Amino acid sequence: MVNHSGLSRRRAHGKAHLMRVGTVAVALASTSLVIGLGAGIAGATSGPLPVSRSNAVGYRHGIVPMLGAKGAKWRNLKGAPAAGGKLIYGGGTNGVGVTIAPPKVYLVFWGSQWGSQSTNGSGDFTYSGDPKGLAPNEQAFFKGLGTNGELWSGTVTQYCQGIGAGATSCPASNTQHVGFPTGGALAGVWEDTSSAEPHQASGHQLGQEAVKAAAHFGNTTSASNRNVIYFINSPTGANPDNYQNAGFCAWHDYTGDSQLSGGGVSSPYGPLAFSNMPYVPDQGTSCGANFVNSHGPLDGVTIVGGHEYGEWLTDSFPAGGWTDSSGAENGDKCAWLSSGPGRAQNLTLATGSFAVQSLWANDANNGTGGCDISHPIIPNPGGNTVTMSNPGSQTSTVGTAASLQIHASDSGAAALSYSATGLPAGLSINSSSGLISGTPTTAASYSPTVTAADSTGASGSTSFSWTVNPSGTGGGIVNGGFEAGNLSGWTTSGTAHAESVTTSGPHSGSYAALLGNTSATNGYSSISQTFTASSGTSMLTFWYNVSCKGTVSSDWAIATLVDNTTSTTTRPLKRTCVASSGWKSVSVAITAGNSYTLTLTNHDNGATATPTYTKYDDVGLS
Repeated sequence: MVNHSGLSRRRAHGKAHLMRVGTVAVALASTSLVIGLGAGIAGATSGPLPVSRSNAVGYRHGIVPMLGAKGAKWRNLKGAPAAGGKLIYGGGTNGVGVTIAPPKVYLVFWGSQWGSQSTNGSGDFTYSGDPKGLAPNEQAFFKGLGTNGELWSGTVTQYCQGIGAGATSCPASNTQHVGFPTGGALAGVWEDTSSAEPHQASGHQLGQEAVKAAAHFGNTTSASNRNVIYFINSPTGANPDNYQNAGFCAWHDYTGDSQLSGGGVSSPYGPLAFSNMPYVPDQGTSCGANFVNSHGPLDGVTIVGGHEYGEWLTDSFPAGGWTDSSGAENGDKCAWLSSGPGRAQNLTLATGSFAVQSLWANDANNGTGGCDISHPIIPNPGGNTVTMSNPGSQTSTVGTAASLQIHASDSGAAALSYSATGLPAGLSINSSSGLISGTPTTAASYSPTVTAADSTGASGSTSFSWTVNPSGTGGGIVNGGFEAGNLSGWTTSGTAHAESVTTSGPHSGSYAALLGNTSATNGYSSISQTFTASSGTSMLTFWYNVSCKGTVSSDWAIATLVDNTTSTTTRPLKRTCVASSGWKSVSVAITAGNSYTLTLTNHDNGATATPTYTKYDDVGLS
């Protein structure tokens, strides 16, 4: 840890860098840790109240202590001003101190307990085993960072690496400042249902899940994980790292920490930053429910999640980044404030409004330091730039080898490492050359994103569509994902003639078909396609999302499938009218070689008070 002279720093084994409550004082001693816990209901505070805990654990960095009765083991002592002072740079861990490029957050929903996956109208994944709606809330928060002119993220851009240990500020010429999440920080979402999450997963097991996630997302080099954190979300009822009894809400660390419960984690992809994110709504107000909003059951999700995210940005591989003289990170020093300039409050993003806490700024209050909820962005004055070429839309066939060379350049002529997410099943990217190759195995519409990064943290990304058609003869569905950006391959009909494509909340990719409209359209709107079921296929699947404010007798979505070979008609989607269905899938058996006509329809009776419209997407054969 940093000594009082601020000139050197060492790791204190058996000590935790714990989250403070209030403008908290943290002092590491040989057997105890002092942090601040707020007074009053649920720990709300505007000033520091130190709390002592004798069972500190060294790997629980930036720990968020529970409030109220569940945090009873955090013993209130007489208040004193925060003793930690400014954040001090620790010199880095293996050269890593902070993120130095736009940050990337990957959300992992670990365990079969999360249940079946669907998609809501905003394109966020939802899960049947998520009773409080944590998953879409967390996705929307990280997706929205860096949008709508938000400057909460600007607070941490004043911190950097590439400076000497003991520094409390960064020179103007420094080119390794913390990156700003322009356009969002969310980089990927994965539900790992390969097995149930253990009821009380250890730190080691949580780190192992981060390694699995890196492989899943194609982040298989140290460079591709340099500015990445994996949030390991546990399902409701689980007790990761015994958080329920230990009295905390979350923490962050990295796989190389030997003090993790169960030991450090071997990662073939370089050290990985990750966060233990329990199902905090289970703990109610103890983990921040209603802390900002009187009806805010999910306040704690983004207060706690934002706390760990902010600390990872400035202390990527703890504790080599920025902490104060007592070991507290930037979130610890400003936690659970309910009044004053740095109080927790709502942050309005393009994706909604979310409760967040403030973060510590060394340059606040004329350089004396303080808790900021908004701060101008401090950009890097130079550094490398990675430029990528978009390859455009791609088309392949199941069972036929495919390849695509990705082209990128680095302004500093540095070597690039490539990674990709969302590739068609059966394809992979060479991390050194950027060549995507393999044999597609599943017919569907895909939306890959390819990233190239250099060793300085500079990176660039590009996204495109890739349609994989079924194998065999006789065709198949054309433009089933509507990624052509139009209704090519489909025939429009109906009395309302309201058929189009939309970029608003597709099931996957960039587009979905939109039948009807948000304003009333009187009559039918339909699209249809005649196709031959390819050899080896036995199922037709499509997704729909209906918004119907009337009754099923006058407004509805419906789908009809005619087998032209046998002259039989079925309705895989019967008349449906619900206020907001969210994305739902429909599957129906087909016979290979037969000719079919699929018709997707929306009906609106034209009443202005009850407009009905339906989105369809991802029509395909398997």
